[in-house]
Amino acid sequence: MRLPNFNPGYQYCAALKNELMSELTTNSLLKWLLLIFLSALLLYFGALLFIPMLFGLLIAFVMYPLCRWLEQHKIPKYLAITACLGIVLILFFSLIYLLGWQLQLFREEVPEISKKLKIALIQMQGWLQENWNLATKMQDEWLHSLISNSGTRITDIVNSVFSATANTLFMLFLVPVYTVLFLYHRSVFVKVFILTLGAKNEEKLRSVLQEVIFTYANFIKGMIFVYIIVGILNSIGLGMLGIKHAILFGMLTAIMTIIPYVGIFLSSLLPICVAFVTKDSIWYPLGVIAVFSFVQYLEANVIFPKVVGKQLELSTWATLVAVIVGGIIWGISGMILFVPIIAILKIVAQNIPEWEPLYVLLNRKE
Repeated sequence: MRLPNFNPGYQYCAALKNELMSELTTNSLLKWLLLIFLSALLLYFGALLFIPMLFGLLIAFVMYPLCRWLEQHKIPKYLAITACLGIVLILFFSLIYLLGWQLQLFREEVPEISKKLKIALIQMQGWLQENWNLATKMQDEWLHSLISNSGTRITDIVNSVFSATANTLFMLFLVPVYTVLFLYHRSVFVKVFILTLGAKNEEKLRSVLQEVIFTYANFIKGMIFVYIIVGILNSIGLGMLGIKHAILFGMLTAIMTIIPYVGIFLSSLLPICVAFVTKDSIWYPLGVIAVFSFVQYLEANVIFPKVVGKQLELSTWATLVAVIVGGIIWGISGMILFVPIIAILKIVAQNIPEWEPLYVLLNRKE
């Protein structure tokens, strides 16, 4: 009878090897988690620097093909960049003009809205007195107390809106500056990347940069599709409510969402006021608010991940996570910027064999 081989030394070495591998895996995971945490902190506290810089980089990537085409036709670099920046500024000031036009229309409706509001308030007081036995004097006292107590809250809200708007205007000033710098010094940035990664990776680096530019172009195309879909849904909802100029209001509200904070708020005021003035029931303005709220919910959770994610060849899961994380760190700007950042990460992972699991996770499945 032959006894089975028993080698305590071999078993000890195998156990030690497994323990070391487990420890290395744990340390690697902890390092990645620490890196992600520190990066999130850096992005959060450096928002004033990184947000306009990334927007400028986005615009520079989109304008690069046109700028290069102009330079190939013997136009000096500074004139080509000026022409590209001029196109961006024309589009931006067109949006500002639309916003001002809506504000002017809203001001014309203010007297009629005030009259209608007083009538509606009197009717509501009569209804409360008739159905809930609340005397008009008691309602007036309660309304006066509510207005007095909410004064501080309103001040805080106004200060927050002003602060957000001031930051937005400051960032809007920096965006074209970064765009010009990226376009004018693009060869310097590429040279820095080549020197950092090594000359042997130059060909692959240039290939990745071209793919990144193509990705950003798809991103812009996807955003245009999002605005078109949102405008159509807004128009259909307003049309079903019987609101005048439903297509005009629906498309303008969709376009004005490009401007953070201010755009969606001011662009929705006009159709709400028109519904209030032209209709005999308070349910119509509430219906307009419900339409815009529902469409905005669809945009954030369905339309944006599906349409933009498809254009960037990102999975719906990755796009949705990018939107949520971007919103947590940078708000609305993060929702816009984090999606192409994830797309760039996917392109990088595609060209690094060790990162293949990340590429499979981010890539859109057919």
